[in-house]
Parts: sequence; structure tokens; C-alpha cells
Amino acid sequence: MNFPARIDVHQHLVPPVWAAALEARGLDSGGWAIPAPAWSAADALAMMDEQGIAAGILSVTAPGVHLGGADAEARALARAVNEYGAEMAKDHPDRIGSFASVPLPDVDGALEEAAYALDTLGTDGVVLMSNTRGRYLGDPDFEPLWAELDRRDAVVFVHPAQPPMALLPGTPAPLADYVFDTTRTAVNMLLNGVLSRYPKVRVILSHGGGFLPYAAYRFSGLTSTVIDPGRTADDVLHDLKRFYFDTALAAGPSALPSLLAFAEPGHVLYGSDWPFAPQDVGSYHNHFLETYPDFTPGQAEAINRDSAAALFPRFAS
Repeated sequence: MNFPARIDVHQHLVPPVWAAALEARGLDSGGWAIPAPAWSAADALAMMDEQGIAAGILSVTAPGVHLGGADAEARALARAVNEYGAEMAKDHPDRIGSFASVPLPDVDGALEEAAYALDTLGTDGVVLMSNTRGRYLGDPDFEPLWAELDRRDAVVFVHPAQPPMALLPGTPAPLADYVFDTTRTAVNMLLNGVLSRYPKVRVILSHGGGFLPYAAYRFSGLTSTVIDPGRTADDVLHDLKRFYFDTALAAGPSALPSLLAFAEPGHVLYGSDWPFAPQDVGSYHNHFLETYPDFTPGQAEAINRDSAAALFPRFAS
């Protein structure tokens, strides 16, 4: 693109307090190193200018803010992370937004932090990890959080985390396991009725939804005949089509046609995954978007900007 126009819904920030907390516990992002040197708004803006991105809505990536210690520690880290992100958005209101982190599986803490972030900090939505210590987003204990987010018509960005299993040797989770875990939590939400009970919440799945678009008709056919015969295949597809999807690492010539064939109009959004995906990787996938031969009229503009502008109207102009 010749000018900054894209709205990037999948871009990360690395608050120093969060990076230090991970380092103190010997953690990383599923075997993927935390980018060094430290993240800066200046570096983010430079990347955005080079990649044609007008605005980025930033989030903390896996493993999120509940790092296995006490709930009080997770609540404090969530607050520090969210205030850091809100300060970046305040300094660059036309170009930077933020998704608030919440300390699941501490539901009371998550409710408190979501309210503070959305009401006081003015964040653009909430980021949830696909699982927290093996508990997926359809977990019945998380019902109060979904009810509150639905009441607020919130946008929820779902980012994958390392699934509760050992890494394949030499294979960090972002390479293969993340697409699996996004799909796993989406199906868990479907089977436990989250999507049907809470129709006002808008849920964005990372990385093209994992392999959900490719396997959606597998899920609908088997669910309606074997798992829950009380639901028709069309009922299942209706729920699955409520998801939004970002294009981060998912714009290749074998992935994009499947995504566009499944997603509802207006439900595919641009994502870069920077800085955890290096800028060269962003350019690689941007090339696929920019040269895709089969867009319908207006479809490229919707992916790059217009669909996200409808979800986040403060960035529309």
C-alpha cells in the first residue's frame, strides 16, 4: 500500500514489567523468545509506517498475565500491563489502541480488571488466552465474564497459548501448536454454548482461526449427528460464523481462500503479529494479500481497514 491505511488488530506490545515477570520465572511465549531489545512505541510506529498500517490495537501475548503464582500477583500484573498499554494509546491516540489483559482463571479478578480497563482506561476491548493452565474459554466457570462482556457489547481478541502438553522437540508452540489451540478453544466455546448465549460479544480469533475455517463443516456435521443431535448442522455453522478472524500469518495462497470461503462478510481483519512475527514475515504475508487475484469488489479494502473500522469506530477516520 502506498499510504498508512490498514488497521492492525493483531499487534503486540512488550511492557517492561511483563517481560521482567516472565524472565523472573524463566518463562517465554511457548518456546518463542520475548523480542529484544525492549519494545518501544517508536519502533512500532516505524514498522506501521513501513507496512502501511494506520493504527494498531496492541495486546500482550501468551502466556498472558496469570503466570502460575497467586491471584493477587496476576491481578497486579494485569493492572500494570493495562496501564502501560493505555498510556501508549494516550500518547498516540490516532495510531495505537489496546486490548486489556485479564487474570483468568481468576474470574473475580478478570471481572474487576475488565471493568477498570474498559471504563477507566478506555481500552478497545479485552484479550483472552485460548487456555489458562489447561482451562479453555468455554469453561462453565468463566460464564460470569462472558455475560459481562456480552452486556458491554465488547470486542474480545482470542490469542493462542501453549496447550497443556509437552512441546514437540525443537518445535516452539507458535509454529504449530498455536493454530491447534485456537481451534480447540473455538470448538470448546461452540460446544458449551458461549456463542449462542452471548450474541452481542464480538470474538476475533487469531491467525485465521487456526484450522477452524478449513474444518468447519467437519465440526458442524459431527456435532449435529454425534455430539449434540438437538442442533442442526446449520445451527452449528451459524454459531461458528459469528467469529471474526485476523490474517496474521494466515494470508498465504492455501489459507486465504479457505478463510474467505467460510467467514462472513466483514469478519476478516488485518493482523501483523509484530514483533513476535518479524517484519520480514509481515512483508511476506502482505505480499500475498496485495497480490491475491480473486478478491470481490471492496473485499481487500474491508480486510485491510473497513471491517476493523466498524468494530473500532474511533479509528475509522
